[in-house]
Amino acid sequence: MPRPSKLSPEAIQEALLRLPAWSLSGNTIEREFKAANFVSALGFMSAVGVLAETADHHPDMLLHGWNKVKIMLSTHDQGGLTVLDFSLAAKIDEIAFSQA
Repeated sequence: MPRPSKLSPEAIQEALLRLPAWSLSGNTIEREFKAANFVSALGFMSAVGVLAETADHHPDMLLHGWNKVKIMLSTHDQGGLTVLDFSLAAKIDEIAFSQA
């Protein structure tokens, strides 16, 4: 199955309007989540991993400060952002809000 094409700058800005907690950083979108504790942060990362594996689209994730998780999304083989990134970001938001 072919991968989606890289989005135009206009399409990226439009997609970001639907995901206000995410920010554009170069060729990625990113967001930082704060968990109640270290174990919750690890659990959240694991849940994101399941979503990513199901979507066959894998983010960069960083656990830092014992309870903060930074997630960075980009479609590396397209050299930028595609609908895959925004779709996964929305799913990540859903599980983040359900765990809060």
